[in-house]
Amino acid sequence: MGTESKLSVAIVGASGYGGVQLVRLLHAHPRIALTYLGGNSSAGRSFTDLYPQLAPFVDQVIEPIDLDVIAERAKVVFLALPNGLAQGMAPTLLEKGCIVFDLSADYRFRNLQTYETWYKSARSDHSVAQEAVYGLPELFRDRIATANLIGCPGCYPTASLLALAPLLKQGLIQLESVVIDAKSGTSGGGRQEKLHLLHSECDNTLSAYGIAHHRHTPEIEEVASTLAGQNVILQFTPHLIPMTRGILATVYCTMRDPGLVREDILTIYRAFYRQSPWVRLLPSGIYPSTKWAWGTNACYLGIELDERTGRVIVLSAIDNLMKGQAGQALQALNLRMGWDETEGLPDLSFYP
Repeated sequence: MGTESKLSVAIVGASGYGGVQLVRLLHAHPRIALTYLGGNSSAGRSFTDLYPQLAPFVDQVIEPIDLDVIAERAKVVFLALPNGLAQGMAPTLLEKGCIVFDLSADYRFRNLQTYETWYKSARSDHSVAQEAVYGLPELFRDRIATANLIGCPGCYPTASLLALAPLLKQGLIQLESVVIDAKSGTSGGGRQEKLHLLHSECDNTLSAYGIAHHRHTPEIEEVASTLAGQNVILQFTPHLIPMTRGILATVYCTMRDPGLVREDILTIYRAFYRQSPWVRLLPSGIYPSTKWAWGTNACYLGIELDERTGRVIVLSAIDNLMKGQAGQALQALNLRMGWDETEGLPDLSFYP
């Protein structure tokens, strides 16, 4: 396929961990031409100055962010930026005819008042935000297929919601009982210099953070409420674990029907995800490891039922930079363009 017949794509915020994952994936995608890499602090530098291992595959310079130039060169724009910046760019790009995928939190919320409260930032783009579709393909595949503004989910919400969705949709659990205990590798904190992410600070230790106040809590709750058809308030506690990439979310819920057994729940999950190639439901008694998902777009789910306590326990493992970020964004682009949603995405991890 010649370059002129490929889909032109831009990445704004190309130098961060999410950006470099996108560069790697889009470069290898047979239907895509990467026509623009943009950034602020890295503008003017060759991309391979930052990531020498990608030479000679990505011979491009990171350019200053110019929305007119972006719209001239690209039909699709990925905004891989810190929270609060996409809202100043997406409305203009949409007006110029671009399809926008935002990897920050700016367009994940239907209720912008929730965003303003949790992210401490006022919004003036309410009408544009109402057009946004939550970009979790397994739950909103049909809406993504026709959207021009897709708010790509956070990594913790992706792992948590894929674990919870069948239980919520089928009304199988007591909604007030949901507890999510999740652990993430250090790459979830981004590429900026941060004291708590230094090797000597985070190695050989495990710590919780954002207890009762993490910004992903309202994101999980809003989508969970949509799935359940009523308001869901849940407990979410994230932890930093000394590994580079991966998330393991362990979700605890009290069952409504104590007569169900594990095989009943597995049957429900198999039916729910029967058309979801990236969800890997594990056999009875097998539980996921984050290493299985490294470098792939897969989500591994393991299920257990504790008959003694009446709780179902769902374990969800993803690569936070792939299914939790760049891989999922590309999966959503595939759906938006009418392509196979697995195209251009790595299927198997390196092991061990």
